[in-house]
Amino acid sequence: MAETVVTRFAPSPTGFLHIGGARTALFNWLYARHTRGKILLRIEDTDRERSTEPAIAAILDGLKWLGLDWDGEPVYQFARAVRHREMAEALVASGKAYRAYETPDELNDMRAKARAEGRSPRYTGRWRDADPRQAPAGLPSVVRIKAPLDGETVIEDRVQGRVAFPNADLDDFIILRSDGTPTYMHAVVVDDHDMGVTHIIRGDDHLTNGGRQKILYDALGWPVPVMAHIPLIHGSDGAKLSKRHGALGVDAYRAMGYLPVAMRNYLVRLGWSHGDDEIMSTKEQVAWFDLDAINRAPARFDFAKLGSINAHYMRAMSDDDLAATLFAALPHLPGGGVFQAKLDPRRRQTFRAALPLLKDRAKTLVDLIDRAHFIVADRPLQLAAAAAALVNDAGRGSLRRLLPVLTALPEWSVATTEAAVKTMAEAEGLKLGELAQPLRAVLTGRSASPGIFEVLALLGREESIARIADQTGR
Repeated sequence: MAETVVTRFAPSPTGFLHIGGARTALFNWLYARHTRGKILLRIEDTDRERSTEPAIAAILDGLKWLGLDWDGEPVYQFARAVRHREMAEALVASGKAYRAYETPDELNDMRAKARAEGRSPRYTGRWRDADPRQAPAGLPSVVRIKAPLDGETVIEDRVQGRVAFPNADLDDFIILRSDGTPTYMHAVVVDDHDMGVTHIIRGDDHLTNGGRQKILYDALGWPVPVMAHIPLIHGSDGAKLSKRHGALGVDAYRAMGYLPVAMRNYLVRLGWSHGDDEIMSTKEQVAWFDLDAINRAPARFDFAKLGSINAHYMRAMSDDDLAATLFAALPHLPGGGVFQAKLDPRRRQTFRAALPLLKDRAKTLVDLIDRAHFIVADRPLQLAAAAAALVNDAGRGSLRRLLPVLTALPEWSVATTEAAVKTMAEAEGLKLGELAQPLRAVLTGRSASPGIFEVLALLGREESIARIADQTGR
């Protein structure tokens, strides 16, 4: 019977859910779902000074927003400190680890001497084979693993291939601090084993950790999980993604108006591919995802590409679904609360009717709100600078003459208002834009909007006439 695949996502709750962490979570989630296995969530909160409840809440909220669920309850690493300590003590008892008693000053002197002699500042193993009876009374100790002294520690990585670490470079690292708390290196191994993790999928910045952790697995006599170290995400300039490249946290992308389905589609393509497919449903991602298709090279984050994919999903959504998605997202969008407050029943109906026009060129939900500005704008409209420039004396005069023509229309529709404006433009020897552009400005407050005749139809006769009159003094 085939082994059930168990993956895990193990963030440290010291801040927001990083976009790189979100991709790692996605890859773990997809592989677990692809293999009909499980994905577990572990909160690595052993850094008690930096781990916070708000950060934990932000991580959980970010995963839920992305649509990435997990199996079972989250495991909190700090709560397992007793188990970590027991396994460290067991390694000491079996001769696979030992207590070391150097003071901080002695360790600093050891490193300084190594640097002066041109050697790597690694631990010298002074207490490795010492008789425990030589231990100084009352002096605190740490527990160090007995790392192999020669040869290589090898990982057969599913992404990076065969990775060999000379054991001469891997010193006897600490697994238990002097206060009895475990180090990250030790806690991760014990937790992954106890949780039954079979596949460790994480960033390649953990590759060296993988070598050290294999030493621990071997010392404990436990099987080593399959490791797959995925490339990091870089900015468009090829440097490691940082604040200067833009938003780093998933919460920021939510606030910028991206859809979870679009974020998943974009993130899965950062370092993984399925032929030339760009747009793929979640069902297709689950069906196609495999570790062998992950690239070794770092992926570059491209905001333009993300915007294009997000726009695709917005256009593909039904108007009802898009409206519901936007309304649910408003509390998280800049200006969303104000927009929601202004959507009285009449304006909500107008917005819903305008959606096919509004979403045509919108790339995000924030764009959608911005393009719908004219629907919720209060009279008299405050014209943007570019719009105000269109309502010069000539434009204002033309609009004054247009006002009674529009008022007298027996029927108000896209076709009738377009015919009326075109007829007047021809009669006055004007290009259509010379009349339509100032009309757009006074109706929307902007120099760009959906089609002006569609705007007239959406606003209705009464509101349109009133807005023109506001700006022309009639």
